[in-house]
Amino acid sequence: MSTKRIVALAAAGLCLWGALIGSAFAAEPAKPTTSWVYPLIPKFGAVHPRPDLPEQPDPKADYKVFVDVVSGNPDHTKPLESLDRLARLVNLMAYAKVPASHVHIVALIERQATPAVFRNAEYRAHFQVDNPNLEILHALKAAGVHLMVCSQALAGMDAADNDVSPDITVTLSALTDAVVYGQRGYSYMQL
Repeated sequence: MSTKRIVALAAAGLCLWGALIGSAFAAEPAKPTTSWVYPLIPKFGAVHPRPDLPEQPDPKADYKVFVDVVSGNPDHTKPLESLDRLARLVNLMAYAKVPASHVHIVALIERQATPAVFRNAEYRAHFQVDNPNLEILHALKAAGVHLMVCSQALAGMDAADNDVSPDITVTLSALTDAVVYGQRGYSYMQL
């Protein structure tokens, strides 16, 4: 076979290959747009609906969850991601049509998350900005979440009970609360 013929066949093969690859990319379906809903708490805890999946919360069951909120955020101008995940838990239960009377969530805020419970004045004293967590905390309480803060963590930050948002209950200790609620049949979750 001549060199010209080999070059011509190779060029034709490359053109065919390019056309196949090009058509494969052109025929690729567009990615579906992800939808997000907020069944109970607006603006926080977005849920991506997936009714097609087999594991869903049972609306007839009674859920008791003790959530230990420990994760802070180095950007003190934004709400804690852990609080947004807590809102997602609430919204997932609402999306699954679990009645509010069957959802018992207690959230204890401690360790690096502790400043999230501060009133604006105390938060500003620490971080020179207003507390961006107050809105989500208020929404969580309105949705039925019992919010608490560890008094030991407050003491460790030299903060007083009156430095805490009125949406929050000051409690003795995260260490003892986890045990107390565990004995009451609450599942433990850490965020």
